[in-house]
Amino acid sequence: MTPESKKYSTTVGNQTLTFETGKLAAQAGGAVTFGTGEAIVFAAATMGGVREGIDFFPLQVEYEERMSAGGKIPGSFFRREGRPGTEAILTSRLTDRPLRPLFQHGMRNEVQVIMFSLSANGVN
Repeated sequence: MTPESKKYSTTVGNQTLTFETGKLAAQAGGAVTFGTGEAIVFAAATMGGVREGIDFFPLQVEYEERMSAGGKIPGSFFRREGRPGTEAILTSRLTDRPLRPLFQHGMRNEVQVIMFSLSANGVN
């Protein structure tokens, strides 16, 4: 069963922000693409089962800046993207910090949030 695609737009200042869900990552618990101008970011979240014997909330947040979003494709020897840069690590942390308190205290389910840029315009 394919979920129905929904699209929402709003204007903040002089930019139009667009959120679209239901098109990508149908197996994820939730997935959304967010865009402003030609810059588009994809985010998906999933939740696993309860992990026994741990005393922390296993939340994993990852942000990846892909070279293909800017129109560059790694060639010849370096075909992979490589390690995340400092900005990608800080973006992951800046996303983790406000998300963590939103979950119920004592929750021990594994939660994973993955984000990456689909396209970039050099401004946003």
